[in-house]
Amino acid sequence: MNKEQILEAIKAMTVLELNDLVKAIEEEFGVTAAAPVAVVAGGAAGAAEEKSEFDVVLASAGAEKIKVIKVVREITGLGLKEAKEVVDNAPKALKEGVSKDEAEEIKAKLEEVGASVEVK
Repeated sequence: MNKEQILEAIKAMTVLELNDLVKAIEEEFGVTAAAPVAVVAGGAAGAAEEKSEFDVVLASAGAEKIKVIKVVREITGLGLKEAKEVVDNAPKALKEGVSKDEAEEIKAKLEEVGASVEVK
């Protein structure tokens, strides 16, 4: 089977069949498809001069400090005392070098309980 025949076979597959094929290749050869995808995405982001990593900074806790502490614990995995110190010492970076989607998700959770958050 040559390369063109393989490509034609892949073109004929459904998305689910392609997903199964990728998993089988990963298991068979001990590789992951995530690295090439990240390289391609990084190259595209670099060409467009877009930022790919973001920092989530807690600007202030707002009126519902206890709720904010609970969310900070959930996000960071810190203990109660450490999470309280982070909230008390705002502005403070909660997560650094996260994806845009994760940063927006964290921001939404914190703003939902009344905190002020910056994504840099």
